Amino acid sequence: MRIRTAIFGGSGYGGSELLRILLFHPEAEITLITANEHAGKAVSDVHRNLLGLTDLKFDPAAGDLSHLENVDVAFFALPHGQAMSLIPSLPKNVKAIDLSGDFRIDDPAVFEKFYKTEQTASGLQASFVYGLTETNREAIKNASFIANPGCFATATLLALAPLAANSLAAGRVIVDAKTGSSGSGAKAAANTHHPQRSNSFYAYKPFTHQHMPEIEQLLKSLGDWNGDLVFMTHSLPVSRGIFASCYVELKSEIDLKSVYNKFYEDSPFVRVVDGSPDINWVKNTNFCDISVHQNGRSAVVFSAIDNLVKGAAGQAVQNMNLMFGLPETTGLIFTGSNP
Repeated sequence: MRIRTAIFGGSGYGGSELLRILLFHPEAEITLITANEHAGKAVSDVHRNLLGLTDLKFDPAAGDLSHLENVDVAFFALPHGQAMSLIPSLPKNVKAIDLSGDFRIDDPAVFEKFYKTEQTASGLQASFVYGLTETNREAIKNASFIANPGCFATATLLALAPLAANSLAAGRVIVDAKTGSSGSGAKAAANTHHPQRSNSFYAYKPFTHQHMPEIEQLLKSLGDWNGDLVFMTHSLPVSRGIFASCYVELKSEIDLKSVYNKFYEDSPFVRVVDGSPDINWVKNTNFCDISVHQNGRSAVVFSAIDNLVKGAAGQAVQNMNLMFGLPETTGLIFTGSNP
C-alpha cells in the first residue's frame, strides 16, 4: 500500500519541489494539496513544469485537520508560524513533517527571539525530532513528528557535524554561507526579488539569522562543542544553491578528510569530494558535496547543496522514507548539471 501524503502550502517553491519529487515517488501518492490563493485551480496551471503530469487541483487551506484520518503523512510547507496552529489538530495516526521553523528550536524564548513570534504549541515541541537525517537516523525512524532543518542549517551542520561528534574544534568557528534567491520564497519582496539580487552581492542578518540557534543546538548535542560560532549569511546572485565555507582551528593535527570519509561512509547523499564543491553539481538533487582542506591545525570545510531539495523538500522526503521503513534514497536519486 502506497504512503498517502498531504501537502499544506503547495504553491511556493517548497511545495513545488515536494510535488516534483512525490509525483514520481514509487511508494507514495499525493491525496491532498492546499494553496488558499489558488484553491480550485489545477496544480499544473500554477506549476507549469507539471503540465500533463498530474490532474491534482489545489484545495483551500483548512483551519482544522481532524478529518484527515485517511492520510499517512502531512507535509507543511507554510510560512513560519502557521504549522504550529495546524499540527495539533491532526488525527493521532497521521505523521507530520514541518518544513518551516516552527518546531526546530527547543527553547520557546530562543524561538521567539529569532522568529519574532510566540511558540503557541510548546507542549508539542518535545514530540518533534530534528530531521537532519545523517545525524539522527534512528530517532527519525521511530518519529511521528519531524522538524525539517533549515537550508543554511543543513549545509552548515553537514559540514561541521564530524568536527562536533569527534570533539575536534578548538575555539571559534566561522561560517561564511551564501544562498540563491529562491531561498527567499516565491513571492517577491524589495530586497529579495531575483532582479534585485541577480547582479548584486551582499550580507544580511549578521548575528541574527534564524538558522543560527538550530545549528548551535544540534552541534552541542553531538559532542564537546563550545558554542563559539560566528555565522554570516550572504545573497548569492544565482537562483538555486547554498555554498558554505566553514573555518576552524583543530585541537591537534589529524587527517581530517579520513574523519569525514568515515563519518559519512553510510550516508548516500553526502559526497566527500576533492577540490571544491560546485552548486551546479548538486542543483536539483538531494546531494550535499563536501570538501576538506587543512594546513596543520587550520582547516576549512566547504559544503554545497540545493537549498530547495536537500535544504527542504528532498530532505523531507528522505525523512519520510525512514519513517515508513523505506531505504532513504527511495525516489530521490537525480543527477545534477554541469552548466
